[in-house]
Amino acid sequence: MSSRRQTQRAPVTSPAAATVFTTVLTQGPVSRVDVARRTGLSSAAVTKAARPLIEAGYLVELDSEQGNVGRPASPLDVQADREFFVGVKITDSELIGVVTDLKARIHTAKHRRLTSRKADAVVSDVAELVGDLTYDSPRYRKRTWTLGVTVAGDVDRVSGLVRYSPFLHWRDVQLAEPVAEATGLDTIVDNDVKALTVAEQWFGDGIGAQSFALVTLGTGIGCGLVINGGVVNGAHGVAGEIGHIPVSGDGPLCHCGATGCVEAIASTDAIVAQARTATGEPGLTMDEVITGARMGDVALRRVFARAGVAIGRGLAAMANLAGPERIVVSGEGLDAYDLFADEIRETFATQAFGAAAQCELILRPLPFEEWARGAAAVAVRTLFES
Repeated sequence: MSSRRQTQRAPVTSPAAATVFTTVLTQGPVSRVDVARRTGLSSAAVTKAARPLIEAGYLVELDSEQGNVGRPASPLDVQADREFFVGVKITDSELIGVVTDLKARIHTAKHRRLTSRKADAVVSDVAELVGDLTYDSPRYRKRTWTLGVTVAGDVDRVSGLVRYSPFLHWRDVQLAEPVAEATGLDTIVDNDVKALTVAEQWFGDGIGAQSFALVTLGTGIGCGLVINGGVVNGAHGVAGEIGHIPVSGDGPLCHCGATGCVEAIASTDAIVAQARTATGEPGLTMDEVITGARMGDVALRRVFARAGVAIGRGLAAMANLAGPERIVVSGEGLDAYDLFADEIRETFATQAFGAAAQCELILRPLPFEEWARGAAAVAVRTLFES
């Protein structure tokens, strides 16, 4: 990400300022005393860190609140419309874009079909979508300086290089620099599931958890991990790839080149492929597979049962290895959750070791705009990065 516009942004110039700002952002409104108690900073350090953020308009003091004892407190909160962020999720066929405020609340959203999967065309499409999004309001144009872009696959967030994206058929595509040039916005590119994990950590079910996992079921099966309060990126930019845990020695070939991966058995494409083979009907769609299974088709129900076992094994492996407090399961694959819920939970309970089986499973739908919100959350995070 370039530094062309950093002078206009929040004055987060020290670790203490970053700590205070993130605490108010994720837990506010909150008094200085509570910020100090929750972070371990002294009251003087909190006041010193907060002052330039208040002066710059990023934090605001609310009206005083008088407790039962002591002096009145003036809680700190984030001035959400001080800065806006654009998030764009690139799929294999369309772009999903949003504008959010500092609290990652979506103000506007738009979809745009890709004209081509070629990198140059995608960059142009992203630039046009960003223009459409920010045209809606003069405030967006004046107070938007950062764009987050996410794709599925192996992404080097530091350099903005998409090393591998299976659905776009990309290898070693530099994306951040051309998008920044085309849009005029500082641009950060990240893996889509890791971006969702950031949004979950700061604005969702991950708030207050030192460790949790986010698993997405759908065309791909992804996972983001937070351990000791930080998103795990991996030494080589790869971590938490639950979709590529081998769970069946004689399982089908995965697009990654391995066999028996969770994704090769339980992704939507894999389920459709297995259903077509099981029924001898090559034209089946996912909706038809779900409908047939719900109507009691034995062969189709076996396909979902197998997928549920694979997912359950993957979740158990994640719980055994990382020991998260909770696992949030989301994605478009949840539309068929009733068809493999029992297998997922039974397999997880059997395969999770000891107390790891107590890990809480949270199920939540995932509207497509949430993927773009995750990209915007990654842009918000740049406020706290050097």
